[in-house]
Amino acid sequence: MGAGLLGLATCTAQAQTITVWVHAGPGPERDAYAASVKAFNERPAALRGSAQAQLMLVPEATYGDEVARAAAAGRLPCVLEFDGPNVAAYAAGGQLLPLDGFDRLASVRRTLLSSVARQGTVNGRLYSLGQYDSGLALWGNREWLQKVGVRIPARADSGWTLAEFEDVLKKLKAAGVASPLDMKFNYGVGEWFTYGFAPILQGFGGDLIDRSEHGRAQGVINGPAAVKAMSSFQGWVNAGYVDTAPTDDKAFVSGRSALSWVGHWVFKDYRRALGERLVLLPLPHFGSKPVTGSGSWNFGIAASCAHPQAAAAFIEHLMSRVEILRVTDINGAVPATGAALAFSPDYALGGPLRLYAEQLMAGHARVRPQTPHYPLVSRAFAQAVAQIAKGADVQRALNTAAETIDQGLARAATATPLPAKPKQ
Repeated sequence: MGAGLLGLATCTAQAQTITVWVHAGPGPERDAYAASVKAFNERPAALRGSAQAQLMLVPEATYGDEVARAAAAGRLPCVLEFDGPNVAAYAAGGQLLPLDGFDRLASVRRTLLSSVARQGTVNGRLYSLGQYDSGLALWGNREWLQKVGVRIPARADSGWTLAEFEDVLKKLKAAGVASPLDMKFNYGVGEWFTYGFAPILQGFGGDLIDRSEHGRAQGVINGPAAVKAMSSFQGWVNAGYVDTAPTDDKAFVSGRSALSWVGHWVFKDYRRALGERLVLLPLPHFGSKPVTGSGSWNFGIAASCAHPQAAAAFIEHLMSRVEILRVTDINGAVPATGAALAFSPDYALGGPLRLYAEQLMAGHARVRPQTPHYPLVSRAFAQAVAQIAKGADVQRALNTAAETIDQGLARAATATPLPAKPKQ
């Protein structure tokens, strides 16, 4: 297996050893997790249940495959990290223990951002905890916005209406901005299209699938609200407001765009390029309620873990204020608990990224569908977005996505049933 082992502890005969898998992201983030494991292993034995942790870094590109192989072979680690959309599949596959059965995690659950709790909950049970969440908003060039004389919203609930938003784009284009709205098409067709653009669908009142137990896409992803949403999206492209084939990732920082539809991860680069001209704005208010994206990597306990209480002690450690801030100070994501938010220089009251946290706390986040078949849903929608951006008929593209999803769900329903969820 293409993985590296870090932080191996010398264990006494009485110590319980728990293996922890994390995806090997950027170097500083890897260093943060190595430091977290070291801090856990150095805690008094009473606080860690006499457990010692071993950290294994698995390349992000092959992480899902490694987990699938380990699950099939019955050798999952005690604690594993996984991306938010995969929670439902692992839970339905019987690979995770519900975390709401561990008393030592009760205080953590009470302080979680609601979006993080929703991400980790499947069929009423909590299966995962994340140290951070993510979000979408608009970064703006204050100089251009002031030049065209538009309102600059500042609060999570004060975003531009659809009419205002399109008027802003029109005025920026007329003023000489080449492609007023950077939507990060340079990220490519894939999960970004779902994470980044499903909130448009949802903001208009549509969704990717029916969120009930049926999970059908027909009449939802291709329903009237969804068609209206993606027709508006196509209108922005056709009007020249969005460059769907950028040659680099510099549209906003170079001045080719005056607005950037993206998350918090660009903050340092944008601030370095624009300085005081940089302003953070909430996503537009397209319908009855503002909608933003959310989701993150998070941790769970394998159902096969021989020492679940020790694993819970490690997750409790990861969810402490110190450990959450250790990683979010590096990756710039939204700290997942109220205690960590209050001590974050970026997300505390008055912090430059506070708006992302306020959108999550206001309930504007819509987690991606919690279905074991989420990858199928995401691929179908991403392909529809790509086709619509190129001028395809909106209704027809969304009909194809609905048919692809529902046919895939039908095939899955006739396949071998997934194992029952574990009892604790």
